[in-house]
Amino acid sequence: MSCPAQVIRSREGSGLVGLRDLRGSRGKGTRSGERPSRAPPPFRIKGVSTGTTRAARGAWAALSGLVAGYAALAVAELVAVGARPSAGPVTAVGGAVIDRTPSGVKDWAIRTFGTDDKLVLQLGVLAVLALCAAGLGILAQRTRRIAAAGVVLIGALGAAAALSRPDAAGPLDALPALAGAAVGAVVLYVLAGKLHSPVVAEVGATTTGGLPRRGFVLATAGVAVAATGVGAAARTLRANSSATADTARARVRLPVPASPAPPLARAVDLRIAGVAPFTTPNRDFYRVDTALRVPQVDPGGWRLRLHGKGVGSPRTLTFQELLDRPLIERDITMTCVSNEVGGPYVGSARWLGVPLASLLDEAGVRPPSRGGPADQLVARSVDGMTLGTPVETVMDGRDAMLAVGMNGEPLPFEHGFPVRMLVPGLYGYVSACKWIEDIELTTFDAYDPYWVQRDWAREAPIKTQSRIDTPKPFARPAAGKVAVAGVAWAQHRGIDRVEVRVDEGPWQRADLAPEGSLDTWRQWRWDWAATSGSHTLQVRATDGTGTPQTSARTRTIPDGASGWHSVVVNVT
Repeated sequence: MSCPAQVIRSREGSGLVGLRDLRGSRGKGTRSGERPSRAPPPFRIKGVSTGTTRAARGAWAALSGLVAGYAALAVAELVAVGARPSAGPVTAVGGAVIDRTPSGVKDWAIRTFGTDDKLVLQLGVLAVLALCAAGLGILAQRTRRIAAAGVVLIGALGAAAALSRPDAAGPLDALPALAGAAVGAVVLYVLAGKLHSPVVAEVGATTTGGLPRRGFVLATAGVAVAATGVGAAARTLRANSSATADTARARVRLPVPASPAPPLARAVDLRIAGVAPFTTPNRDFYRVDTALRVPQVDPGGWRLRLHGKGVGSPRTLTFQELLDRPLIERDITMTCVSNEVGGPYVGSARWLGVPLASLLDEAGVRPPSRGGPADQLVARSVDGMTLGTPVETVMDGRDAMLAVGMNGEPLPFEHGFPVRMLVPGLYGYVSACKWIEDIELTTFDAYDPYWVQRDWAREAPIKTQSRIDTPKPFARPAAGKVAVAGVAWAQHRGIDRVEVRVDEGPWQRADLAPEGSLDTWRQWRWDWAATSGSHTLQVRATDGTGTPQTSARTRTIPDGASGWHSVVVNVT
């Protein structure tokens, strides 16, 4: 007698089941001692192959992992708002990656992605976390406990990354990643259980296959909605915090400088289309730093500590105490050491700040040339960054300052509000500490700051450079008079001459705009009688000491790029 159709129930991890003869394990007609007949083929839902169903179940399992990871990140970011925003797992892991990335790779990232390098890194961290979450979701098909433990392990790694950051505030920094991991582990365990719960199928029934039970779908959707709500709450709280910081910055009233910037000749800006303006607007000023989340410091609670070797009277200053001191205002051009020949990481602004040399002098600091025991000034940022500057350079008479204003307004958050350090003539990585909160006098032998530990030079005076801004590479100007123009800089030495040549012909002297100061760049122009065809333009500058810009092409590491900038154009 044939076996009637029965209700078949699959258990966790068993997949599709086959029909069994209800009379026992031996097949029909099997006698004692005889070899059992072959088991019937696995049962398959009509119209759906076993492989298709397994693939679908794997996809749903991966989805359960992704939703669990989404919930974990949302909870972690919400907890980070209450603990410390920079302790959020994406920021903490991204910062740890930056700290451990070789200098050459960082330099490549800046060249390739520019100011979007931080966004690319954060997206990369999220992508890796998503892959891990999907993999753990698939693993949960076999063993939920080990998969959940994997979520906890990833959270522990995030906590360790947060605690390893230079600006770590203590054990509380581990809380966001651990809290998120705990939630993620529970969510994955529950969703995996619902995905693998018994599925009822009628033999001979027609179905599309691969769809999980309603309970799994509802639970997954519910978790996703809840996680979205938690993430929205975290964003709202961060926005409120940012609004509070914006309000505090808006309330700052910068004093009139005791020493205003010397007047600039109107012609310092030649106003040639395509040439960078003499003064770079704040919104366009380059930004190169390691902060994945821009610190938003309350100026009311900000303090600056000054201490170390040779400091006769250590002190701690408030923001208001800095504003109450005599301030200087100066036009100064800054350059990043990561700027390639002809690159964009250079800009000029009008800065307002406290003379750093006078502050050090009042504290009893003497430069090495006058018998001081410290030859390095180490500046520390609220985000843990450390920069080392030669004490001799800071106190040699140049306008080194603790800047509080930029182009007539308080520093933007991205550029170091409330206070940053600035030393004309030195690359930013040894002089321009943003969000500064600590100055320690020490020696180069005793301490290597952040970038020196990563193979950059200890001392980094800015090299003489020049750049062709117009015509642009591969431009197609018409034959005839073509304006070739750009900028040149050699901070604290000044620019004395700029020359241009075509197709390695004789050097032609360009016209220079008036000099702003020794610490600013200088615009230049040369009118070219262009003839049709492809041509290569080159530029070189000579600084105020009479030293010409070198033609030797070098990388940015370890102390800045060098070489002549060239542009190829096709004259029509």
